[in-house]
Amino acid sequence: MKSLLIALAPVLLLGLQPDDSRSRGVIASHPSAISEDDLKPNITQEKVEAYVTKIFSGYHYRKFGLNDSLSNKMYENYLNEIDRAKLYFLASDVQSFEKYRNQLDESLSNGDLTAAYDMYNTFRKRYRERSAYIDKLLTKPAFDFTVDESFNTDREKVAWAKTPDELNEVWRKLIKNEALELRISGKADSSIVTLLKDRYKNRERNLGRFRSEQVFQMYMNAFCEVLDPHTRYFSPADSDRFKQDMYQALEGIGAVLREDGNYIKVVEVVPGGPAFKDKRLKKDDRIIGVAQGDEGKYEDIVGWYVDDAVKKIKGAKGTVVRLQVLAADALPSDPPKEIRLAREKVNLQTSRAKKEVVTITQNKHDYKIGIIQIPSFYRDFESAGKRDKDFASTTRDVQKLLDSLKAENVEGVVIDLRNNGGGSLTEAISLTGLFISKGPVVQVREQTGETEVQSDLNPEVNYDGPLAVLTNRFSASASEIFAAAIQDYKRGIVLGEQTYGKGTVQTMVDLNQWIKDPDKLGQINITVAKFYRINGSSTQRKGVSPDIEFPSAFSAAEYGESSQPTALPWDQIATTRYDLTKYLNEKQVEKLREKYQQRLKNEPELKTFVDELELFRKARENTVVSLQETKRKKEREEAEKKRQALKKLETEEEDDDETSVATKPADKKKKDIYMIETERILADYIALIKSPSMAKR
Repeated sequence: MKSLLIALAPVLLLGLQPDDSRSRGVIASHPSAISEDDLKPNITQEKVEAYVTKIFSGYHYRKFGLNDSLSNKMYENYLNEIDRAKLYFLASDVQSFEKYRNQLDESLSNGDLTAAYDMYNTFRKRYRERSAYIDKLLTKPAFDFTVDESFNTDREKVAWAKTPDELNEVWRKLIKNEALELRISGKADSSIVTLLKDRYKNRERNLGRFRSEQVFQMYMNAFCEVLDPHTRYFSPADSDRFKQDMYQALEGIGAVLREDGNYIKVVEVVPGGPAFKDKRLKKDDRIIGVAQGDEGKYEDIVGWYVDDAVKKIKGAKGTVVRLQVLAADALPSDPPKEIRLAREKVNLQTSRAKKEVVTITQNKHDYKIGIIQIPSFYRDFESAGKRDKDFASTTRDVQKLLDSLKAENVEGVVIDLRNNGGGSLTEAISLTGLFISKGPVVQVREQTGETEVQSDLNPEVNYDGPLAVLTNRFSASASEIFAAAIQDYKRGIVLGEQTYGKGTVQTMVDLNQWIKDPDKLGQINITVAKFYRINGSSTQRKGVSPDIEFPSAFSAAEYGESSQPTALPWDQIATTRYDLTKYLNEKQVEKLREKYQQRLKNEPELKTFVDELELFRKARENTVVSLQETKRKKEREEAEKKRQALKKLETEEEDDDETSVATKPADKKKKDIYMIETERILADYIALIKSPSMAKR
């Protein structure tokens, strides 16, 4: 198997061989009882539907049948994609769509797109009806915010509205909720109405710009989502954009964005960019406003296309952009946070591994510990192929840092993989090799069932001292392979949160290279293999469970692979042959776990931290907000108290969220309660190794 580049983002790995002849001539025609204004499929889309279905049936890792079960799931996915919050369709509309529920499997093979466009064109009609009602609602006098009523912000599980009047009431509360948010944020009533009118007019304009190509992409991805969360279809326009992003330098804030309903959502924070360095913009945050420079007014971008939003957010190096952001972990009553960023050219090679040395006092002894932070598993494949001596490589950089730390006589090393979303499999294997003698690192199983063991072949061990690996919920792919190997070899202790759980491999296929056709066909990202630990356990869904687990604000049900209903299952294959190291044993792990549990029970700071996390989690579960101004202000104040209490425990800084990192005093350091506890456990580990009684064991 070729070296693979693995990450949460789709990547180019391998190709497929075409068989163009057998799919032609199977395209079914369908009736066109639709109005002139309705969107319609074209012949190319019908061909692509049948071709992609055939490719997935033959090459996707999940073996599936085109049957009523698949059709049912695809139907639900598409319905949710169009109107997840149940704000447009009436119950009668959904009932009329029921005829498609068990027909989509046949339609996929036949290139029949009747269901896709019937459902979407009905949505367009309902959308315009909603827009007319919103316009009427906003011409009335201002909302009465003294009335004691509430609104549930989570609408995914509610029933479809039976009548237009019932839907009107939902929208009245929704618009009132948006108006109240703006009012509490300091907007005048007159400007609130203007802003909301502009927001919804802009959404209607965007609906008018929605093209047949985008409907088709949405429908095909409803099919892809049945197979797994990482299989995707990209329309020709999106395919071209993806290729440009892969090969052109990025200039802006360093974030991958996409549309999510009416919001612009952060898909990934790119290592090396301003947002990554600033650390306040997170994956799944939603950007609702953009302002230029330090004095520019905010533009509301709710309802914008992602292309239009990106034009506002990107810009020349050195210029400033300010963002209004709804945090992924925000409580329903939370205000948006403001983030100021200086744009710069995003060079993926500038965000490389770095080190620091700290001294921690534990049980009246000082321990000198080295910390290496690895933001991604990077490798300059082009320069490596040319045999350049100084090509960028995670392993090469970490090896130099380890040599430096050894020269400084550190007693232990922490490898910090928090928020490391993956990268080069080659680097994950060679990095593991710095800490073990030669041996297997990961098993890769293909769709055919063939399994290949990928190994480190270098017998040299670069660092043989006490080792801790720190992970969190967003450590994924290559990070999980490295952490799992260290854990399986008993080479070091893994600490932190359960990792993301992405144990699958994707390949990007350009359909025009696979199928000879004069029209542009787009491309697909298809899951073709799975990763397994050397002990035979899959990293899929479960990720890597740390030897000592820290309290977390994020649950597996909310974040990670296991939160995706169609994620491939966890399973197990045969273990591969490997020799355990003698660096760590289960008795030592149990001793370290006991010491940590004692601190968790007895140290006030840790106890308070755990309590605040639990309160914060419970507060996030409540999705109902008051539409009475006085109550809403109290809700916001309580939410802010919880957030500040948690923040105070995590950091010694008193700067507020709006302060730029560039303006913070250089001598102010983040407290980082997770890293402090990691240092304590590593110090305990060092003490155990030095203990004569433990050494004998």
